[in-house]
Amino acid sequence: MTALISRDELKKHIDAGTVTVVDALGGSYYEQQHLPGAVALTSDEVAGQAAELLPEKDALIAVYCSNPGCGNSQAVSTALEGLGYTRVRKYREGIQDWVEAGLPVDKG
Repeated sequence: MTALISRDELKKHIDAGTVTVVDALGGSYYEQQHLPGAVALTSDEVAGQAAELLPEKDALIAVYCSNPGCGNSQAVSTALEGLGYTRVRKYREGIQDWVEAGLPVDKG
């Protein structure tokens, strides 16, 4: 199971520019709102797009989806780890938690 990252830890890394955030929902969900600077990458896209979107396999990567009940973030995390990414973390609470905390999101 992928190691977790808390909202506070994730926000610190986003503010410092020391994390690549991956939105595992993609599509219209990503267009509506996503964490600041997040890239969209669904489990179906990992094999074909990970190398381009995430060129550094030892970089800190935080993957999220909608909420703790959503399995997309774990599916993407597992796929990335299978490709040799070494610092993948899952933000289990997802964008729902982020928005409820009043934190900013990007749109489009």
